[in-house]
Amino acid sequence: MVYTIMERDRMRPTKSSRAEKEMKPVKKTKQESPAHVTHTSASDEVEEEVVPSGAALVSILLTGLLYFALPPNVIIGPNWLLLVVEAVFVVPLIIDVLTVWDLSHTARRTLVLIPLGMSTLALVLGVALLILALSKVTLATNLLRSAVLLWLFNILVFALWYWELDGGGPWKRHLSGHRAADFQFPQQAHGKSWAPHFFDYVFLAFTGATALSPADTNPLTRTAKVLMMLEAVLSLTIIGLLVARAVNILGR
Repeated sequence: MVYTIMERDRMRPTKSSRAEKEMKPVKKTKQESPAHVTHTSASDEVEEEVVPSGAALVSILLTGLLYFALPPNVIIGPNWLLLVVEAVFVVPLIIDVLTVWDLSHTARRTLVLIPLGMSTLALVLGVALLILALSKVTLATNLLRSAVLLWLFNILVFALWYWELDGGGPWKRHLSGHRAADFQFPQQAHGKSWAPHFFDYVFLAFTGATALSPADTNPLTRTAKVLMMLEAVLSLTIIGLLVARAVNILGR
């Protein structure tokens, strides 16, 4: 079909119309959201992938619930305090994930690291207080209960540390192509790209708390090695001293 010059001019977008399109506000896309990332497949089709950050947020609250269940002799202050403080920091993160509210990467990490630091302090104090109360505890069931709760507390706290430490956090790991940074998973050997989920860091913390050494995932940085050493020391203290004391009481 042949168009006249006037018809072509009428159909061609003017500079003002193009400028209006460019000046229209752009809403926060799923790619910009911390809960979503996109990757291109071999067929150049963009697929949407939800970052499993919800599991990490739930784990933060679980540490507060474990602290709530601890006996009074291994905690400082009311048992609900840690859970309430964690909820104050987690609620903005949940809003950020579920809505178009866009927090900066620094703000997100701050909202995670502050309650995580408080949980770590509560864990260390709990183990120390339980060691001091060993001679006074006469019921093996109470001692075993405290040991099991602190051991699970230890695993969750360090799983969160590994999740936030590795590569600068989940968002920066995505931006870097999920290459091995602070930890090297078997799937990342020889420079391969592989995206670990939060459960993979829970497994890493679990093996560190049981075998007292990494299983199939190697720490690559000094910070990662220090964290694994601290987790192993706390786990060894709980298993070696507290459980042994409980068995001693039961043998009487």
